[in-house]
Amino acid sequence: MSIEIKQQLKLNQQLIMTPQLQQAIKLLQMSRLELANLICQELQENPALEEVQEFSEGELAAESLPEIPPEIVPAEKEVVIEEKIHDEIDWSNYIDEYNSPGKNLSFEGEEKETLKFESFISHKESLSEHLLWQLLMTSPTEEEKNIGSLIIGNLNANGYLDISVEEISKTGGVSRKKVEKLLEMLKTFDPVGVCARDLKECLLIQARHFGLANSVVTEIIENHLNHLENKNYNAICKAMKTEMDEVLLAVSVIKGLEPRPGRQFSDEELHYIEPDIYIYRVEDDFMIVLNDDGMPRLRINSLYHDMISKLKEGGGGAKEYMQEKLRSATWLIKSIHQRQKTVYKVMESILKFQRDFFEKGAGYLRPLVLRDVAEDISMHESTISRVTTNKYVYTPQGIFELKYFFNSSVSCTDGGEAIAAATVHEKIRRIIESEDPAKPYSDDKIADLLEKMNIGIARRTVAKYREMLRILPSNKRRKI
Repeated sequence: MSIEIKQQLKLNQQLIMTPQLQQAIKLLQMSRLELANLICQELQENPALEEVQEFSEGELAAESLPEIPPEIVPAEKEVVIEEKIHDEIDWSNYIDEYNSPGKNLSFEGEEKETLKFESFISHKESLSEHLLWQLLMTSPTEEEKNIGSLIIGNLNANGYLDISVEEISKTGGVSRKKVEKLLEMLKTFDPVGVCARDLKECLLIQARHFGLANSVVTEIIENHLNHLENKNYNAICKAMKTEMDEVLLAVSVIKGLEPRPGRQFSDEELHYIEPDIYIYRVEDDFMIVLNDDGMPRLRINSLYHDMISKLKEGGGGAKEYMQEKLRSATWLIKSIHQRQKTVYKVMESILKFQRDFFEKGAGYLRPLVLRDVAEDISMHESTISRVTTNKYVYTPQGIFELKYFFNSSVSCTDGGEAIAAATVHEKIRRIIESEDPAKPYSDDKIADLLEKMNIGIARRTVAKYREMLRILPSNKRRKI
């Protein structure tokens, strides 16, 4: 049998992701902030796109205001502001009075607004800058300045020293004794507790700073920190052979200390959530409003469009470039409109399924999966997943991510309708809020209480949900 090369035609069907489809999918899963940034970038790169201003020049007069006949409103004489300089003004005295640097005009009872120094600071002072400033105030030698810079440079965001004295000594090429001496001095700097190696040392530095050396407070920190963490106050009393009142007083003092001294110098910025959708209660119904605030409104540049039509055939690369930019701009506008329509439809479907939640609160959330919404609005589950990613909605119950409304179901012991896992979370939170702080409920007890509500879940499931709610176990919730 001979081997030879042949050409043959074959017809088959396959799904191809066109660039336009890829763009539509990409826009669908973007958050509101990411979409705004993409639009701003496209406005800079694509000359065929332009932003629609709220009121363009002449638009208000041409469109908003009706034409009024002159016989209804008679013509008014044009108002002209005339300013005349009178010859009788003594300009030399005027200039002397208001331009003299030493004169300060004030009125009795007037409250002066003094400028604050903080308003001139361009950035927040960091922990290292604050400590280096204090070090320079001690008039250090060049060697001490280098050692101090090494120590301060190896502090983490909480103000703890991450490396050992030996490493600092080896890196700086100085003796261990000099490093330890300067480290002890840095421990006296503000904020109190900085340059400690661990939590115990940090708390001890603060306790001694406040004059509590050799007290019950320092003894608990040095020897019974594990019992303090577990709130095992009886073990502390037994080991120290002291009264409970004295231990509780010392514990209240320790709670007032700062476990992370560098926290106040943190440069982490808070990012506030801007909802993509607003849901308002209007009488007995709900209204869905998409958040378009700050979102640029796009349209095709009419000048650019006219230029393409005026170019003759065979215009070369210029016409191809302009046509490509025009197509790109058109597809972007269509994709954004399609995205908004899809987000609205998904939110409308969620509102239909979870209406009890919007009316009554988190305790009435129903089990819901992506397939339910997908079948309701005739879309694929992957599309619903993209729409609900990184998007938030403002509701009468608060701000929630769209993913929050999709929950697994928990069966009821009486064979009734299944409830959502988020509803069980809410019931656990309310049970813990209503417990006696001196005798908090264990996970077994919470499971028993849920059983009485016809919710049958195991103790380990209660522990899992409690951890998801960031609630401590019963032994750490106890208050005496």
